[in-house]
Amino acid sequence: MTDQAVGASGPATAAGTEEPSGAAPSRFFGRERELKALRDDIERAGLDTLAGRKTARARVLLIAGRPGSGRTALAEELARGLMDSGDYPDGLLRVRLTEPGGAPVPTERTARELLDQLGVTGPPGADGDELSEMVREALAARSALLLLDDAADAEQVDPLLPDNPDCLVVATAQGPLTGIPGVRPCTLGGLDAGSAVQLLARTIGQVRITVDPRTAETLAEVCGGQPAALVMIGGWLAAHPMASVADVTKQLHELPDDDEQSTVARPLARAFRMVHESLPPTAARILRLLALAPAGLADVHTASALAGCSVSAAQSTLDDFVLLGLLRTNGAELSQYEVPGCLVPLLRALLADRDRPAEIQLARARMLERTVRQLQSCRAVTEPEGSPAGKKLAGLPRSLRFPHPEAAAAWLRIRRPALLASARIAVEDGELDTLARRLVAALVRALAVHQGTEAAAPDLYGLHGLVLAVAERRELPREQAAALLNLADLDARTGRTKEALNRYRAALDAGRAAKDPYATGRAMESVGGAYAELGDFHRASDWFGRALAQRLTQGERADEARLYGRLGAVHTYAGRYGEALRNWRAAAAGYRRLGDLPAQARALSEAARVQEYAGRPQESLQTCQEAVEWARQAKDVRLQAALELRLADTLERLGDPAAARLHRGMAGRLLGENGSTYEIRSVSAEN
Repeated sequence: MTDQAVGASGPATAAGTEEPSGAAPSRFFGRERELKALRDDIERAGLDTLAGRKTARARVLLIAGRPGSGRTALAEELARGLMDSGDYPDGLLRVRLTEPGGAPVPTERTARELLDQLGVTGPPGADGDELSEMVREALAARSALLLLDDAADAEQVDPLLPDNPDCLVVATAQGPLTGIPGVRPCTLGGLDAGSAVQLLARTIGQVRITVDPRTAETLAEVCGGQPAALVMIGGWLAAHPMASVADVTKQLHELPDDDEQSTVARPLARAFRMVHESLPPTAARILRLLALAPAGLADVHTASALAGCSVSAAQSTLDDFVLLGLLRTNGAELSQYEVPGCLVPLLRALLADRDRPAEIQLARARMLERTVRQLQSCRAVTEPEGSPAGKKLAGLPRSLRFPHPEAAAAWLRIRRPALLASARIAVEDGELDTLARRLVAALVRALAVHQGTEAAAPDLYGLHGLVLAVAERRELPREQAAALLNLADLDARTGRTKEALNRYRAALDAGRAAKDPYATGRAMESVGGAYAELGDFHRASDWFGRALAQRLTQGERADEARLYGRLGAVHTYAGRYGEALRNWRAAAAGYRRLGDLPAQARALSEAARVQEYAGRPQESLQTCQEAVEWARQAKDVRLQAALELRLADTLERLGDPAAARLHRGMAGRLLGENGSTYEIRSVSAEN
């Protein structure tokens, strides 16, 4: 859980994070001894060095402390100093290893986040081992600094450690990372009295400290010297200028302790409870509901939907929370607020205690519905004004509309972690499956439109997996078939052909259960394609034949022609030239009936190739000439040029070099490239 800030630019700004435009530079309070120890530890000789061996892996520095102790802020301050020194020219990589609620983040997600920061695309569907190996490979020749925040255990950290001593890893955790050799934790307690009082003075002004310095020290002691508690109390005092330091110290003393909390955790819980109880009822409820914010990230629409209030009221309340040290914001143009990880358990406990389950579920449903509408708006802004989507966009409230596609893309980029987390949480919850399905569908469309299906493929893979989970839970075979087909397609593109084949077969079963002819036909064809990729041409032709039989009964002519071509291709690969030629001829006839002249020319070209393989060069020459004529009629210059080159090759093999030169010259004139070659793709490859 990421800790509360200890910076000087505002009660909720962490040292080392980006400052709001025009803000004063962040200052870091205290921890001089810890910073010095960490810097010294970088230069300390490891066991390998003492033994005369070259260090094989990156050095790991560990900052251990309870949530709220300022461990993340210390790590950020250390990282900032190291980056300023220029010792790590390949940059700083940050990733959080624990969810706001305390659940460990899977290695697959953390590795993928690091790869994104390195500018490397991990294949969709890859597991944690494959992706962590890619991280280590990417860092093998780099000198970079990794900040791994809030590690649950050594098993989370170890796969991400670079096999490169020129890199450095700074990790934060609650305790030691047993299992990683050579790591000495820098354990944090409370801030020293002087730094704690200075942190309070930064927020409330030096005058209120000067009039009663001993009470200020007592207040820092009551807060356990914990930066998170001090920031909240300082924010409360700043919001109540008539209250004295003695007043708040007395209030904190009088608050009862929770017997279930440890002595170390009580100061943070007391400070949070005092601030929460001082809020107006509406604001207190909004604060508790922020425990539902996905990934601990919220914007004004999240808060507005959760509380059922206006966007302007939510904006004002969130800004007040920032001043109270209850939220963080980076001051970006598209403001996004983060709930400090150390406060999430306290918020969740209060929410369960103060709010009825039905009200919590209603708030969650409102948040999901608002998110769906934002995603629909994000996609619709890319459509023409007169389109159905454009008309629907015009009917949305102004606060949900984006002024232009660039603004929508920026929103999607910034909110992407929260949107993906929202989809995961909604599916895992299982109580709002209808909304969860709508959310995933809207997110898939928005990502595909703004990022493109190839760039968004890793995210889409996870989203299709969520759709599959809901479809299986709710026994929705049609959606199950669609999700399996989408996942299998992504598996096939990344070379996991056997996994794709299993999913295509499962999609076929689901399509049959749903009595969905499209899904069953698509699955049968895809099974055939997988077998063809695996080199099992007998089974491939069998499945293509099944798919073709179904298309013939339904009169789907375009699909029929394509499948004839796929059958022709696999028969060609298997050396069954008679079957191949019949299917390519049937494909050409089908394309002719459809009026698709370029496809007809390609099919005839493949038929000519088969005739040549079968030892019938004269027939091959005639068929290729026929293909050239159809390409000419289609006015497809590049295809005609490619076929002219095919003719030239055939003529050379027939012993007519003069005619071959004529056709090569024609190809050169068509392409305008002085006879340079052009590779023609086969119909089987295109289909």
